[in-house]
Amino acid sequence: MARIYVTRHLPGDAVDRLRAAHDVDVWPEDGPPPQDVLVEHAREADALLTMLTERIDAEFIQATQPLRGVANYAVGTDNVDLAACTDAGIPVGNTPDVLTDATADLAFALLLAAARRIRDADEAVRTGNWPTGSPGAFLGQDVAGATLGIVGYGRIGRATARRGEGFGMEIVQNSRSSGTTLDDVLERSDFVSLHAPLTPQTRGFIGERELALMKPTAILINTARGELVQTGALERALKDGTIAGAALDVTDPEPLPGDHPLLTAPNLTVLPHIGSATRTTRERMADMAAGNLLAALAGERMPYCANPEVYER
Repeated sequence: MARIYVTRHLPGDAVDRLRAAHDVDVWPEDGPPPQDVLVEHAREADALLTMLTERIDAEFIQATQPLRGVANYAVGTDNVDLAACTDAGIPVGNTPDVLTDATADLAFALLLAAARRIRDADEAVRTGNWPTGSPGAFLGQDVAGATLGIVGYGRIGRATARRGEGFGMEIVQNSRSSGTTLDDVLERSDFVSLHAPLTPQTRGFIGERELALMKPTAILINTARGELVQTGALERALKDGTIAGAALDVTDPEPLPGDHPLLTAPNLTVLPHIGSATRTTRERMADMAAGNLLAALAGERMPYCANPEVYER
């Protein structure tokens, strides 16, 4: 029987599946365990089930005993040093494909909310400022017939594009096969939705220059990674009217402090990284993560492995 440390309570029965075969300890709080606590528990564990908030890097690996597997409860693995894990012989699992539709749904929900100023209108009602008989109140932007720019045309980007097509939008995207540059997408689009992975090349690739290329009536949507966008540049672009609005499910930093200056910007909607937050999706992710660990601890190949080269060692 192996020892597994899980860094958050999970929906569904995935933890029960793990407990049926192994000794499982679950971090009891809603927020992430401090890094020193994570290291302490990892020293006594054979495997970890982690969130994006947990940092699994070379320093962490050196400070803990050799692990037999790490299952990341996410599609992305930017919190994990895959090369260091591979060098240490640690397979790393993720949860690909399962959250495509849930995230695309949220991206389009954010687009609609920003276009029609849903947040502002809702706040007005709640504060007793119903604009009776005011034809100029909460004027938004048309979605039907507008141009939707997709930056990052993978599974989620394509799913978001399909939703836009259903609203009669023109789709432009800058995949390798499209022949359309990022600058072209930014200049042509009424709405720009980010779906690129976080890499050294994409970190901060939406900055002042890129925002200035967008139409002053354009809206930026980000459901990918907060680090794709330079936060200070976005704050200035919103306050200066360089772009009309932004709707974010991800931020840099994350979580975003309640007193962060970005939150003082106008025409901004921010959600706490809930792209995959449907019951079905989150339970499926938990099942996939548990399956990755059960396989690793049985000496088998993880079914969803982010560093498959570890098995070539």
